[in-house]
Amino acid sequence: MDSKNNPKTIRAWAMFDWANSAYNLVITSTIFPAYYTAITTTKEHGDVVTFLGYRFVNTALSDYVLAMAYMIVVLLLPILTSIADYKGNKKSYMQLFTWLGSLACCGLYFFKLDTLEISMLFFALAAIGYCSGAVFYNSYLPQIASLENQDAVSAKGFTYGYIGSVLLQIICFVFVLKPELFGITDGTLPARMSFLLVGLWWLGFAQIPFIKLPKGVPNNTKVHQNMISGGFKELGHVWRNLKARPVLQRYLSAFFFYSMGVQTVMLVATGFAAKELKLPQASLIATILIIQLVAIAGASLMSKLSSIYGNIKVLIGVVFIWIGVCIAAYFTTNATQFYILAVVVGLVMGGIQSLSRSTYSKFLPQDITDTAAYFSFYDVTEKLAIVIGLFTFGFVESLTHSMRNSALTLSIFFIAGLILLFTLLRKQKKHSEISELSAV
Repeated sequence: MDSKNNPKTIRAWAMFDWANSAYNLVITSTIFPAYYTAITTTKEHGDVVTFLGYRFVNTALSDYVLAMAYMIVVLLLPILTSIADYKGNKKSYMQLFTWLGSLACCGLYFFKLDTLEISMLFFALAAIGYCSGAVFYNSYLPQIASLENQDAVSAKGFTYGYIGSVLLQIICFVFVLKPELFGITDGTLPARMSFLLVGLWWLGFAQIPFIKLPKGVPNNTKVHQNMISGGFKELGHVWRNLKARPVLQRYLSAFFFYSMGVQTVMLVATGFAAKELKLPQASLIATILIIQLVAIAGASLMSKLSSIYGNIKVLIGVVFIWIGVCIAAYFTTNATQFYILAVVVGLVMGGIQSLSRSTYSKFLPQDITDTAAYFSFYDVTEKLAIVIGLFTFGFVESLTHSMRNSALTLSIFFIAGLILLFTLLRKQKKHSEISELSAV
């Protein structure tokens, strides 16, 4: 059977999303943010914490720590993906970062207020492990799926991720809401057990893709380069190639701006509801579960719509909705409004992530072997966007003491991305017309 479009390989690839998405749901979206906000809010100091001798607003601190983690990813990945492309061992790096991230999640089991410093280190390491492993995972997409199947395969990965993470979240949900069923009297234990379960789930299910996925294809045409500079030279090489592909270059510019908003909203939504709306932990977890379930339908829906209207037109429509989400968040004052907003976020969250990845993959030259370098560029673009988005969100909150103002600020990034998508649509049409004339 052709190495591409092998159902067993695609299912194994999607299981990596099943494994690591538990981190994305429990640690970045539900239980950890709610637990973190509760444990770092005290009668004596309110929402201000002391970290390494400095005082921070608690939620702003978590934003800054995540931003720093993503910045480390930005600096680290070009080096590693260059080596992975040269040696063809990107699966080894998937394994390395899976161990790093999953063990860091297990380390969060010990998180209490008096272990804030070391716990935030584990929090950062888990983010580094998750984001870095995802780069090598994404780079398999053009290797395992042909051009016409990449939208559907990308959507399958996100669908597996949402289903797997929801299953584990339900297990954690039982511990958090009904601790008495297990004889748990320590109020912090259910949340900390959830962090431990995430690490074990992540590490355990990741073994399926590690067994089934190919190691990668060595790029023997490359000259062995200095370990430190080689990766950044690769990014420079990709950038020069992008200049010859104006459609892909414009797409990445649009992706950069709307990713500032998308990823930041996903990372701060629970903190927003806990702090601005005072929603209890049970309501927050239930809401995020709903978002995940709706996101499954969203990823599938966007894949089908893209086959009818084209990827860029669908992305334009989705970014419009995201702008509305940011504006609506500013005016949200009660639980019912937040639940409605959460459903809308769920619908567009899965769709924009899946479609963004497959759109980039489809715009790439289909004969390249150094897919890790190209997806490194994609992920560096995304992680830089997250760094700026999180820092902006935390800075505006620290300045105004309102997460509502931060949410409204994110709409500026979406508007910039929307404008670039519209110009991309015109550029894509013009490029197609030139290609047709050249063919004649």
